[in-house]
Amino acid sequence: MTASVAIMVTLSANTAGVEETSTTLTPEALREIAQVEAEIDRIEAQTLDRLATPPDNQVQQIELLGKLMLYDKHLSVNRNEACAFCHMPETGFTGPVSELNRTTGSYPGSVRTRFSDRKPQSHAYAPLAPVLHYNRGQGDLVGGNFWDMRATGRRLGNPAAEQAQGPPTNPVEMGLPDIACAVYRASQRPYRALFEKVWGPQAFALAWPSDVEQVCNQPGPPAAADPLPVHLNKLDRGRAGTTFDQMAQSIAGYEASAEVTTLTSKFDAVLAQKAQFTAQEQAGYDLFRGKAQCNACHRDGGPGEDPLFTDFTAANIGTPRNPQLPYYAEQRPDARGYVANPAGPSFVDGGVGRFLTEENLLSQPSPVDARWRPLAHENLGRFRTPTLRNVDRRPYPSFVKAYGHNGYFKSLKSIVHFYNTRDVLPRCQPDDPGEGTTCWPAPESTANMNTKRVGRLGLSDAEEDALVSFMQTLTDGYMSVDQR
Repeated sequence: MTASVAIMVTLSANTAGVEETSTTLTPEALREIAQVEAEIDRIEAQTLDRLATPPDNQVQQIELLGKLMLYDKHLSVNRNEACAFCHMPETGFTGPVSELNRTTGSYPGSVRTRFSDRKPQSHAYAPLAPVLHYNRGQGDLVGGNFWDMRATGRRLGNPAAEQAQGPPTNPVEMGLPDIACAVYRASQRPYRALFEKVWGPQAFALAWPSDVEQVCNQPGPPAAADPLPVHLNKLDRGRAGTTFDQMAQSIAGYEASAEVTTLTSKFDAVLAQKAQFTAQEQAGYDLFRGKAQCNACHRDGGPGEDPLFTDFTAANIGTPRNPQLPYYAEQRPDARGYVANPAGPSFVDGGVGRFLTEENLLSQPSPVDARWRPLAHENLGRFRTPTLRNVDRRPYPSFVKAYGHNGYFKSLKSIVHFYNTRDVLPRCQPDDPGEGTTCWPAPESTANMNTKRVGRLGLSDAEEDALVSFMQTLTDGYMSVDQR
């Protein structure tokens, strides 16, 4: 890792012999983060105003609750990070800080010295994923949310709801030590009355222990000897779990709303015969469905199938490791003694296989079906095929978006070039100036690597550009939508 990027990581030993990780964000990253936080505050304030005259339709009330919680910084341990910090509308509900996308790929959590191991995914269209299941005929796990499918949806019947339950107690994200803390914090927020109207007056009717404020101000994870540090009686613990489920279902309801999952791109306008592709866009679409083989996994629809540009399976495309992930330096105890990444620089992300073996997961909102454990080896190194909708949505042309599970790729052109030439170009030498153009680094993992549809597509430079041009038609907002 270099010190000249968006963060600078320094390691120093204290007198007790515990190594502390100190992360300093550069002025450019801090400036952008301040802008994002101000925009989150603006959206939250605007949404809170709607509580004065809430909708009388229960579905719309649930959507309003979900939006309020997504933009609520108080649901993080240090009251400084909303879910939206990693999922803003101007970028298609993924990472909104260009400088972090350009460098680290991952984002800091509520404890700002802790970074995640992966780039943020979009939560638009996430509620349309099926509950994770095993398709025996095609030999694939299908569905779920998160890069590694670990939000299965098997418990709540909705992968997006279970995904929403991951970040609040993820130590490197929102960092609360107990799901009861999320319920306690929500009980103190202005939307409490609406929540009780929708979900019932029992939602927050808990006997909170006298030390709940102190406990919930301490970053997770909790001590192994005290995994539920908010000490509730059995009935209140059950009630807290139910309310936490309802919070997650509200968030998923908002993510499924016409404000987030809109189907308003130029591609949709063309399907509706309200627009036409340019010649380059049409050429790109023809390549997408033909020579480039994109449509095999990033499905554009079919009989009874929405064009969601994913098949909800997982694959290993051979993405190189991203050496700028701060996660590689999180192998030493931080100021609270937490070690996010015991493997340190030798960490290799096992993807779906890692979830199936439950190996050092940062959060686990869904239990693993033990019957799937034998599938771990054949899913090692595989990551969920993301939707291509809003893949190029950005607030201004020079804004950098990151691609791949670890954010290695910094442009659509780059990842298209990788799909085209991974197995054609030579391996890069250390510090090779041609990296990403005339050579590629080795894959992070070669396990189960896709060699059938990735690596040797035979596309010209102009054909790569045409594919990019087509994918830019998948940006929502081309058509208007009635969001009343």
